[in-house]
Order: sequence, then structure tokens, then C-alpha cells
Amino acid sequence: MKVAVLGSKGLLGSDLLAACVHREFETYGFDLPEMDITRMDSVRESLPQVDWVINCAGYTSVDAAESDRDEAFRVNADGAHVVARVCNRRRIRLLHISSDYVFDGNKSRPYNEKDSANPLSVYGTSKLAGEKAVRSEGLHFLVVRTQALFGVSGPSFVRRVVDHVRSSDAPFRAIRDQIISPTYTKDLSEALITLMRLNQSGVVHVAASGECSWYELAVAVAERIKPGAAIKAIASAEAQQAAPRPSYSALDTRLYHSWTQQAMRSWQEGLDAYLADTGAV
Repeated sequence: MKVAVLGSKGLLGSDLLAACVHREFETYGFDLPEMDITRMDSVRESLPQVDWVINCAGYTSVDAAESDRDEAFRVNADGAHVVARVCNRRRIRLLHISSDYVFDGNKSRPYNEKDSANPLSVYGTSKLAGEKAVRSEGLHFLVVRTQALFGVSGPSFVRRVVDHVRSSDAPFRAIRDQIISPTYTKDLSEALITLMRLNQSGVVHVAASGECSWYELAVAVAERIKPGAAIKAIASAEAQQAAPRPSYSALDTRLYHSWTQQAMRSWQEGLDAYLADTGAV
């Protein structure tokens, strides 16, 4: 299989690139400056003929997007459209990464693929626009919504907790009223490779099993690397985040399970693997 990973230096892209190479796929990785997904000529000239393009590239600063709307849309919507158009013209299958932030969080059960999207933030709106751009090209595509990623090769909430409790005795403040399913990028990478082996298209949710608050995640991290470390639960309003977040955005992964006959492992198992992989424990 020939695979091109866009955003290959990022949190997810770096793990996905390594996983594809490990399987001895003919693998190409692209990131800035060698490819700018917002420019048709850059994508067209840089992208080789492959079986799959996996678009992990994106504008991911959720709070900054509130005051940088044009740039968020330029990357997450216009860039997604450029990639989809090139793939469509070359008959290349596209796997596009999206987010749980396309939902408003007003439900009390995990969101499935048929639930209506209603993003609260500029970031979520730009990601939904990217999904629509991909679908508008009418090609063989998969849009994979995922959430709360943590991994070895980039910044994440989990890494911030690890760094804080190691270096400070001050309480780490974590939000107690936003519920998510924290997902290890290596687990997500394996799931994406599984999906590429199938003849499916459409939107599918892929995230770790189980759910927790950011506070519960921080407590779990601290318990594993520095038992007794102080973690303080705060409300979303106290966090003073520029972008509104859904209060509940756990994803229902039953469609992924029905397609693959595989279940995602729990967020706790993913956390244990991450801490072992980074040498934190």
C-alpha cells in the first residue's frame, strides 16, 4: 500500500507515519514547508500517486482561533478542500481527520455519526466546514472524528500534567465539567490503518473507550507518576478559555466496531502505554 501522511510532524501525523513505515507501506510524509495544503500548486506538485492520503494537517489552537478566524478557516476548511480536490482528480482515497468539537455538548450520551453537528467555537466551525468540503468533492473518503489526543511527539494536556506535577508542588488546575474520551495517538494510528484496509466511506468516530473529565484525567496521570500530587478541580468558567467547549463530547464508536470487529482500548490503557513509552513511569 502507498500512503501519504499530511501533517507528518504533528502529534498524530508523526505516530501515524511511524506506524505505516513499520508495516512496510510505501510511505510519504509531508508537512510545512515542503507542502502547504492551502495552496493547490503545492499539493498538486508535491503529492505522489498513492493509494491513500491521510490529512492530519490542521490549525489546532482552539482558543487562538477565536481571534484568528481567517487562518483557522484557511487551513481547516480551504486546505481540506484543496487536498480533497487533488485526491478526487487523481482518484486517490482520502482519510480526513476531524474533531468532536463539531458538536455542542448538549447531549448526555456519546455522540454518534448521525447526530447533528452544532459547533460552539470558531475551531469547531472550521473543522465542520472542512468535513463539508471533503464531502462536496464526492470522492471515496473517510472523515474520522476523534478527540482529546495525547502522544509522544507533541504538546498535549497529558504532557502538561506530567511536566507540572514533576516540577511543582502547586496544585494543577483541571476542568471538572467537560467530559471527553482521551485518546492515545498510537491507538488512533492503528485504528486508521485498520480503516484503510476496508472498502468503507463516510463519517466514523474513533476514540478511546470510556469517558472522563479533564480533572479525572489529570488525577489519573498524577496517581501514576506522583501519588499525592495536588490536582484542583475547577469549573469551565474559572478556566477563562477564549473558546467555548462542549460540556459533553464523548464519541460513540459502535460504527467503527461494526466495520472492523475491533474495539478501541480504554483511555486508561492508552494512558498507561503513553507513560511507559515516554519513560514517565
